[in-house]
Formats: sequence, C-alpha cells, structure tokens
Amino acid sequence: MQVCFFYFTFRSTLPFPGSQEQYEVFIKDLVCNLFGEGNDVFKEGEWTKSIEMYTEALSIADYADSEDICIPTGLLEKLYANRAAAYLSIGLYDQALEDCEKALQLNEGNHKALYRKAKALKEMGRHQEAYEAVAKCSLAVPRVRMHFCSLSTLKLREEASDYLQSHGNTPLSHHADSPARLDSPWPGVLDYTLHTEDHKCKKDVLLGRMKHSPDKMWKLIRPRPTKTQYVGPYYVCKEVAVGKECLYPGHCTFAYCQEEIDVWTLERKGFISRELLFDPFGPNSNIRLTVPKILQEHRGIFMFLCGVCFDHKPRIISKTNKDDPSLCSHPVTKHNFEDHKCLVHILKENTVRYSKIRPLSPHSQLDLCRHEVRYGCVREDDCFYAHSLIELKVWMMQHELGITHESIVQEAKKYWNATASLQGVQVKTMPAFGPPNLKMMFVCGQCWRNGQLSEADKNKKYCTAKARHTWAKDRRVVLVSSHERKKWTTVRPLPTKKPIPSQFEICMHVTASKKCQYIGNCTFAHSVEERDLWTYMKEHNIPDMDQLYEQWLLSQKPGWGEEMSSNSVRENGKQIHMPTDYAEEVAGNHCWLCGKNCNSEKQWQQHITSEKHKERVFNSEDDQNCWQYRFPTGTFKVCERFLKGTCTEDDLCKLAHGEHELKEWKERREFLLMKLAKARKDHLIAPNDNDFGKYSFLLKDIK
Repeated sequence: MQVCFFYFTFRSTLPFPGSQEQYEVFIKDLVCNLFGEGNDVFKEGEWTKSIEMYTEALSIADYADSEDICIPTGLLEKLYANRAAAYLSIGLYDQALEDCEKALQLNEGNHKALYRKAKALKEMGRHQEAYEAVAKCSLAVPRVRMHFCSLSTLKLREEASDYLQSHGNTPLSHHADSPARLDSPWPGVLDYTLHTEDHKCKKDVLLGRMKHSPDKMWKLIRPRPTKTQYVGPYYVCKEVAVGKECLYPGHCTFAYCQEEIDVWTLERKGFISRELLFDPFGPNSNIRLTVPKILQEHRGIFMFLCGVCFDHKPRIISKTNKDDPSLCSHPVTKHNFEDHKCLVHILKENTVRYSKIRPLSPHSQLDLCRHEVRYGCVREDDCFYAHSLIELKVWMMQHELGITHESIVQEAKKYWNATASLQGVQVKTMPAFGPPNLKMMFVCGQCWRNGQLSEADKNKKYCTAKARHTWAKDRRVVLVSSHERKKWTTVRPLPTKKPIPSQFEICMHVTASKKCQYIGNCTFAHSVEERDLWTYMKEHNIPDMDQLYEQWLLSQKPGWGEEMSSNSVRENGKQIHMPTDYAEEVAGNHCWLCGKNCNSEKQWQQHITSEKHKERVFNSEDDQNCWQYRFPTGTFKVCERFLKGTCTEDDLCKLAHGEHELKEWKERREFLLMKLAKARKDHLIAPNDNDFGKYSFLLKDIK
C-alpha cells in the first residue's frame, strides 16, 4: 500500500498531505522498507523479486536526489551490493559487476562488494582482476577482536564490529588510562597502540591500523609465528581472504590482515619490539634484560673490535693482533686496540652482520632511530637514538643494571661456554638419522628412470652403473621405503615457495587414486612416505635435499652424531654459532648492506660494482611495505589521458596515473636519493660508477 500511495503522490499533481520534513522522512522510510523487503525475499530464494525491490528502491533514491532529498550513502551502497548478490545468484555477472563498481564508488572499503566483484570477475573468466579484488577484500574485511576476560576467549564476531563502531572505533581504549603509542619506523605507513587493563589478563593486546586510511578500525596484531623456518614474505590466510573463518584458529601461521603482515615483517627484521612499545621503566614494567636473555633471543656473540677501523669508510673489521694483542689486526695502521676498542654484536648466519653498541650516555634516548632504520642516519655516532634493536636492548640493560661493556663480553663468554657444555652432553643421546619407519637411499636419477638402482661410487663422482653417469646434486634422487609397503618411492623436494604448514597433508587427487591435476609443483605430499620425510625435514630444520644428502652421508659414518653436532648448536630451530666460529682473524673491507667481507681491494671492487650489490643499495625486502603505487618511471608528470579516462597503456604508461601516484613517486625519489647518498658516504659505490639500471633516473636533473 505504501508503494502504490507513494507513486500516486509524486506522479500526480496532488500535493503531499504534510510538511516538507515529513515528506523527506516518508521517502527515506520508503527506501528503507523496500530494502528490507528485498532482503526478506532474497533469503527465501526469490532472487528476481528481490532485484525488483532493490531496483525500485534505487529508482526512488534517484528521484529523491532530484528533489534534493539526501538518502544515506551507506544505504545506497548496501542496495547496490545486495542487488549484485541477487544478480550473481541468477547468473547475470555483467550486471553484478556493474553494481559492485557502483557500491565501491560510494565506499571503496565495502568488503562485501569487493568479494562479489571478485566472484563476478571469476565467473567471467577475468581471473587476474578477480585475484586483485580478493586481495583488496582480504584487507577490507573487518576483523575486530573483543576482549572479554582473557586473551584465550578472543572471538571474531561481526557484532563486535558494530559495537566498536558505535563506541568511536577505539576498542579497549576505555580500559587504558594512558595508552602508549610508538610511531612506525616507516613514516606514514602504520601506527600502533598497546592497550593494557586493570584486570587479571596475563598478556597485553597489540592493535594496529594504517595511518591516513579511511578505515579507522583497529586490528588485532597476533604474536608473530616463530616455530617455522620460513623466511619469505608473509601472506594473508586464504580462508580469511575470502571472508571465511580460519581452519586453524590459534595455530595459523598466515596473517589475518595487511597490518599484521607489516608488523610481523618489521618485528622479524628487528625494527620494532612489541615488548618495548610501553615505557620499559614505568611502574608496571616487568622487563628484566640480561646478557643470556639477549643472546637467547638474538643469537650471535658480543666482542670488541677496533673502533677506528670499524668507523672507517668503507668499514674494516679488525680484531686484536695475534703477535701483539695491544694492537689491532690491520696490517698497516695497527691502532692501539685498548684505546680504540668498541663493543660489537656479531651475528653469523648466511652472511655476517655487525651491530655497533655505543656507550650509554645521559643524552641517550631509549628508542630506535627512524632514520637509521630506513636509509641510514647521517648523524652516525652523534645520534642520541639507538641504531639497532640489539643496541637498544643493551642500553636498557645498562640503564637498569649498570653493567659495563667489559662485563657484557665476559657474560657472553660464560653463556656460550655453558651452552657448549650442555650441548656436549646432548650429543651422546642423538637418535638415528631419518624417520624411524623409513629406509633411505640416494640413487642416480637417470638410472632410476630406467628402472635401475645405482648409488654413488667411492669417490662420489659417478654412479656405479656401467654408463657411469655424473654424480651431481641435480642428478640424484632420494628414495624411501616404509616397513609396511617395502617398496622404494621417490620423494620430491620440500615445498619452499609458501610458508611451511604446521603439518603436511596428502594430495586429494592421490588419495582418490588419481593423477595429481595441479599444474606446477604440488605442495601436498604424493605418498605417506613423502609426507613422513617432509615432516622429518621440517622438524629437524633441513630446508632442502642437498642438506638432507650431506647429513645422510654423515649418518653412514661411525660417530656421525658427534661430528654433525660439534660444529654448531641449534636452538629454537635455528643454527647458533659458537664463539670459536668468530675467532678467525679478519682484516678487510666489510659491506654492511650485503654482510660480505672482502679480503683484497680487487675483491672489494668486484663486489661494489656487481648488479646484486647495487640492487641492495636501493632496495630491500622491507621497502615493499612503504609504497602503494608503481615504481617511478623517471617522468614526473600526470598523464592527461588518464585524467580523461582514455589511457590504454595501464602499467606501461610512463606518466603518473593521478596526483597521488605522482606525489608518491617524488617521495620515493627523495628516499632513494638518501639511500644513494648514504652508500656513497660509506664508499659502497665506486666513485665513477653512474650505471644503476632502473635507478639511473635518480641522476637526472628532473624538475
């Protein structure tokens, strides 16, 4: 009756029986009623009828706009998004996509519209665009956590989002008298807030949100997963990305939002520490740092190096001279070591990283220098802020305990001596190599394809077959045989492209006794034996078949356990080098960017002119978190055709697509110039080298 009456009213010449304000309220209520009726019939499966209701509501909204009657934008975007869902249900994907675009024009963060857009694009065969829409959806889905009585009861609820929005988008802020905030080392990217409460909760909650983003909602940042050897970039959980519940709540090693990815990446690099976000010396502080505690977390060793050589450009690593311990080991200068020594934390993994620990002074600030983290601090030792997380923690320990640098070195030696003694006891009880239910052997891959089992000869140069194929890592395969099947089965390399899951599953095609249909390297196991060996490799930190082969060879020798473990210690799944691994005398140039030591001038010049090093000067894994748009092309102008909507070159266009992209390009250029200036100052770039590939535009005089 309301619909008919309304149409009669505005289509006839009769005036509305009421005031203008009543007329506006009437029209808004009518749009809401049609929206509600459309939702009701949609739930009953009458999708065509729901489309009619939504369309009628949108038509009335258009009329209202012509009469200067404002229909809420939130209601309009819901109408378009819901009509898109109805179109999807009856297979009208073009119309669904069009409605999704209209909803997103009103609110680009509408996660339901993004999801339905991705669904429509997928059905239309536009898979790349669908993937991009899903990626945006994964960042837009509101994942707000309610804190009830303890963190173990955190639940993801849609009602929580409505509740928090109605309270000003500040979850948990009513519990904190003075929430602490630490600006991100990446300015303009993230901000963080840690909220504590006065009840019996055992842990604090870290929340994060993007700075300058229309979405002001805080997202929960869970603790970073550390029980995995994965070192690549983090990804959003695939279930969460499409709006579903995670299949492994509480154990998922994937991120739930982009904010979580950014914070985890910064934490892994040591740029932030959630334990230090609050004032560490406040009345409720429970941080008690010691040398063993720092080394347990960061590994490595503390020792003294020659400070003059360390501050040289380029950096030179000099320890004490073997013949005269009062001098440094530099072959020419031989500085007085005791007068110029400096404390350094050394971490030796694939490369060597040296972190100088400057003396704590009354002016020292217990916070990280944001310039050093991004492109290098120009003040160097004159800066009052810590230049690494390890330096910050040492300063905090000194502030609390008053410990000297000499005592830190002595405590570090005691810690490693105790660790080595403990490891010596553990070596004697090492188990046999490989899964207990499997036999293992390495054979020639070429012979295996011909149905032969040919192992390596004594010299490990050829296989034992008459053909004597070369025994190389790319030509051997690993075979395993279980006690149950007693049949040799090949095992593929451990999947490395994606984060290693908490447990491996068998491919569903193989389970159904079919051939795997996956194009590429299937990350699911193709046999029970393969699953068991992959699990063994993951649990024993064996990342690839080469290391598996080396350890298998050692296991064939008497006393292999002692030999394998005498070189290093493993703690929390990571290799820890002992102080003896750092004892060799080094006196050469060190590239702090690449972690490489060079023992001659020729080797140094080869390194700093290499393409890999130049790329490292300008780019690092963390820089990808800073930028939203394309890499600058060198032409800093806005594309006029893009503004008119006629640019067809997309990402190949040399001009900026909008003022926002142009602004970021200019900021990125300044950022890269700072990195280049720092590299030149530290002599990490050859004086006459101006060939930087895609970065050469930095040298042009661009206005």
